[in-house]
Amino acid sequence: MEIRHVDIADWHTISAIESQNFSVEEATRPEVIKERIERISDTFLVAVINDEIAGYIEGPAVPQRYLTDDLFHKVRENSKTGGFIVVTSLSVSKKYQEQGVGTALIAALKDLSVAQNRQGISLTCHDYLISYYEKNGFIDEGESESEHGGALWYNMVWENPRK
Repeated sequence: MEIRHVDIADWHTISAIESQNFSVEEATRPEVIKERIERISDTFLVAVINDEIAGYIEGPAVPQRYLTDDLFHKVRENSKTGGFIVVTSLSVSKKYQEQGVGTALIAALKDLSVAQNRQGISLTCHDYLISYYEKNGFIDEGESESEHGGALWYNMVWENPRK
């Protein structure tokens, strides 16, 4: 498996993976994915297996600790250092699920967070994913204020140990 930064040529495949794994209410629209590729490629990683995109993780670097709903729709340029990378999507193609792709992407984003001198990584997840993120070093910091997709979300934070 190779993990690399996203390229605009990945857009259609990433959009298809997004729609496979999220409900219509929760999925990011293809045009927003394209804008993220164009604006925040420095915090947008893809996993490639046998020349095929197996999954991706992405999100903007922001000054606040927690993800806010506006970040699902508005794409801002990343600051060069500092703040938190807030994950707006981690998704793995159904073909490659249960093979460690998500865990590898999280590990690569942690390395990137350290290299970019970020405070850490923050994300929201459903209750059934809390233990998965805890196994990957995240701390459950309780219910999120997010109302994205009309669902209940939990704040999960990994802090950069070098900060």
